[in-house]
Order: sequence, then structure tokens, then C-alpha cells
Amino acid sequence: MTWTRHLAIAFLWCAADTAYAAYKVEIEAPKPVQSLLKDFLDLSRYQDRDDISDEQLKFMMDTVGDQVRELTSTEGYFAPVTKVSVQTEPAAADQQPLRRIKLSVDPGPRTAISSADIAVTGVAAREDAARVAALRENWTLPPGQPFRQEDWDKAKNAGLDQLQQKKYAAARIASSQARVDPDEHQADLSVRYDSGPAFTLGPLQITGTRRYPETIIRNVNPLNIGEAYDVDRLLALQRQIQNTPYFSNAIVAIDDDPEHPDLTPVKVQVTEFPTQRIRTGVGYSTDTGAQVEGRYSHYNVFDKAYVFDSQARLEQKRQYGMMSLAMPPDDKAFVNSLNTSYDRTKLEGIDLRSQQIGLKRARNSENYDTTYSLTYYRDELSQEDGSTLPANTIVTPGKHRALVPGFAWSRRNVDNPIFPRRGNLLTLEAGFALKGLLTDQSFSRLYGRFKQFVPVGKRDILVLRAELGGVFTAGSAGAVPPSLLFRTGGNDSVRGYSYQSIGNEQNGTVYPTKYLAVGSSEYQRWFSEKWGAAVFYDIGAAADNWNNKTFYHGVGTGARWRSPVGTLNLDLAYGIQKRQIRPHISLGIAF
Repeated sequence: MTWTRHLAIAFLWCAADTAYAAYKVEIEAPKPVQSLLKDFLDLSRYQDRDDISDEQLKFMMDTVGDQVRELTSTEGYFAPVTKVSVQTEPAAADQQPLRRIKLSVDPGPRTAISSADIAVTGVAAREDAARVAALRENWTLPPGQPFRQEDWDKAKNAGLDQLQQKKYAAARIASSQARVDPDEHQADLSVRYDSGPAFTLGPLQITGTRRYPETIIRNVNPLNIGEAYDVDRLLALQRQIQNTPYFSNAIVAIDDDPEHPDLTPVKVQVTEFPTQRIRTGVGYSTDTGAQVEGRYSHYNVFDKAYVFDSQARLEQKRQYGMMSLAMPPDDKAFVNSLNTSYDRTKLEGIDLRSQQIGLKRARNSENYDTTYSLTYYRDELSQEDGSTLPANTIVTPGKHRALVPGFAWSRRNVDNPIFPRRGNLLTLEAGFALKGLLTDQSFSRLYGRFKQFVPVGKRDILVLRAELGGVFTAGSAGAVPPSLLFRTGGNDSVRGYSYQSIGNEQNGTVYPTKYLAVGSSEYQRWFSEKWGAAVFYDIGAAADNWNNKTFYHGVGTGARWRSPVGTLNLDLAYGIQKRQIRPHISLGIAF
């Protein structure tokens, strides 16, 4: 119908004489139908053109009823009543008369779904009754819903996607039908899916590697030969590849040939990064001020895919530099590296310089990160004004050192790694040092951080956060490197207070402490997929002993925007103890 109509209009266009028809269309109809007709009805679409002939206008008016019926049927209105009236306004001698066309459409009752018959054939019907039951349960166009062509297409494809997601890569729609009774205003739906065979995964087939060995991809591969096909598992391999520093892009797929479902090869196509990269950037943080940064990386040192990485960052309140040399992942996906860094901060009256050098063995998987480390710390702490530290602080001025074997473990159990709405994040760290082994004082250190995401309604989120830390010694912790002690305040901590401004405060200077406790609750109200607002309450303390602790409270509100790389948080917080209002800007990415 549609293509013959367009063909007729095109023919009239070619055959039209030079007499042009000037007209305007007014459409009277319920709002959803009116919007549909304004956008797609030929009479409406062409009314602003100045090359419509009388013959073309007459053809569009003669066939307008058919086109209205064709358009409204996509929204479930199969028996519309269309009335057309024309009023011609007089015009000057040198102008064409203007015709006002009034189109009145009564769409009639909307057709509703009366039944939906969902059938499955193939292996799934014989061996996977639970999948078939879930397919029927999750059907998105149940009886009672209005019939719309777009919704019908989406429902069929959603069912197909559900089958193709796991096991049945070659599933297809074998047949589908929507039987519409325009007199009863009912539609009976039926769709039959052919699941095809169940697929299992075979070995990797890798293409695109030139500079870096294929063993990098094989060593981070989480798939097992013979496991059932699952799109999420292929995506897990894709993310593991892109989490390495070698590849800018990875495409992971299989051939869904129903004749060869067993041990079907997993095809991996990668795009490599150049051997060397230089990156620069500028930014700003409400914690440490304006910053400029440079980074240089070489991904094929010794022609063995060793990675040399170096970075320098200059901020108003911090200067940081680091270098590392890392081996490619081994056959257990662990990366061994040698690391060194220098970090100087001038915050809250304290000038802290921390040098570190150490060995690290780390594995980052889809949901878990595990790190073993041996790090030598050499810190130097002094007051910015150069005066002697008060006697009632645990930190003594000067240089302190420690050789710390450490362990860190993180778990990500969230529904979305960039924009989590449900689930939780957990990080645990532990370390110790023994006096005499390149260490000034024996101690142990524990730290933990937990974040819970609770969905509320269709879009809103409740975010709960807790943070605990402690340094444990037989006596004073005065010789423990200060970078291993605790202060808090600022972004993603206790908002309403400046960065690291909560600790052992003496004469306006805030010293690091032995213990840390922070909690937070935040309610996020999302108005759309991109924009939201939040209210929050933070509480935290950093103290040398719990008998002399002070909890600091912060409350506030803010805006949220989901950027391509994470949620941008713009907050305005009030620090209750210090009676101050502070802005906070941060980019929230799940740790």
C-alpha cells in the first residue's frame, strides 16, 4: 500500500504542470493520533512545499482516509472515521488562492490484546523447560495491553534476545501472527520460536595481534572449553582484554551455525595500542585544587610486552610522580610489577613527603581484584610553618620508614560497573611491619570500605557507605610512616569539610591518627536517565584513641549527571561542627 502510494505521488510529480496549490492543514484528533498524523500524513508533511500541483493535492485528499487508517493501525486503531473539508480563501490577482483543509479523525476504540500464545520448539522445548517458562513469564505484551505495532515488534524481538542470550545462539522466530478483529477491537497474538541446538564454547581464534603476543589474551581468558554459550561470558572476556594496557578494542563472538553447535570457536578480534603513548591533561578537584598531568607509557619493553609507565601530576596542594615496570599477565592472569612513587601533600598545616618502592603481584578479574605487595615506605613529616609538633600528637617529626608486606582484596557485586543501581562494593586491606627489618616500629594495619546500592522505585537509588581503618602498635605509633595513618574529610568522605581536615587538630593543624570511622547515606532522585539530584548525610571521625574521639557531621544536597565515564557529582554541603558551607565536585566511578 505504502510503496504504491509513493509511486503514484512520484508519477504525478513528474506529470504535473506549472499550476501549484497553496494549502494549510488543520488536524483534529486525540493528541497521540494527532501527533502521528502531523509527522507522517502526506497532506501534513508536504503543506510547506511550494511545488505541489492541483493533481497531487487532489490525489492526497482522495486517498487520505486510506493513509489515516494505515497510520492509526500501528497504534491499535483499526476503524478510524475521517472527515475532510476544504475552504478556499480569496487571494490577490498575482497569487494562488490558499486552501484550508480541515481533517477530523475519530480513531474509534483502541484494539487490546486478548491472548498471547508463546511457543518454543527445538532443544529448549525438550530439555530446558525452565527457560521456556521464563520466556512466557517475561513476555512484554500480555493480554489487556493496547496493541501497537511497535510494541508487538519489540515483544517478539525481546523474546528472541532472551533465548539467544544463553545457550541458543541460533534461535530464530519461526512464525508470528497478530490476528486483529476490528469489530471486537481485539488482537490475538501468536509467536513460535525455534531455539535450535544448544551451543558450547570451543578454543579461542585470535586475530589482530602484531606487536603483542596472543598469550596475553589467553592468560586473561575466563572461559572454559565446553561451557555453555552465554553472551555475558563473552562480554566478560571482552572486558578482561580491554582491561589490559595493550588493546584499544576487542570484538568477541561466535559463528551461530546451527550445524556446528558443539565446541564452536570463540573468535577474538583485537585492535592494538601503539607501542608508545603520551597523554596530558588538566583538571580541577575541590580536594586538591587545579592540576596539570603528563603520562608516558611504553608497552613493549625488551620486545617482551613489558609495560613501562610513568606519570607526573602537579596540583595546588599535591605533587605526585610514579614509575612502574610490569610484566604481561602470567598463566594465572597475575601481573608482576616493580613500582616506585613520590607523593608530597601540603594539607591542613602538614607537609608530608612519602617515597615508596616495592614489588606487586596483582590480578584483576571481572568481579574480584587481588593484590599481594611488598612495599618500602620512607616518609617525612613536618609542619608547614616549620614549628615543632605538639607533644600530644602521635606523630613525631622527621623521617620514618617501614617495610610492609600487604594484601588487598576487592569485590564488585553490582548490576552495572559504571552506573550501579543494585549491589555492593567491598575493599579490604591488611599489612604489617616488624621493627629492625628496614622498619622503625612494629605495627599492623587494617582497612575496609563498603558501599551498598539499594534501588528505590523505577529510578531512584539509596547509597550507603562505610569506611573503617586502624593502625595497631604495642605502644605509641610515633614512628609509623604518616602516609599509613588516617585523616578524613572531603569528596567521597565527610562532605562539608575540606580534604583531610578531620584528624588530631592542634592549633589549627590537623595531624594523622591511628583510627578511622566514616559512614554516609545518600538518596538519589533521578528525573531522567541522565539527570538527578541527591540529599546526603555524612559522619566521620579520625582519632588516636576512641576515648577521645569527635564525630563530625555533614549534610547537603547536590546534582547528578551520568557522563560517558561515570556519574558527575556536584554537591553543596554544610559541615555542622565547623559551621561552614563547602562545594564538592567529584566523578563517581565504582572502585
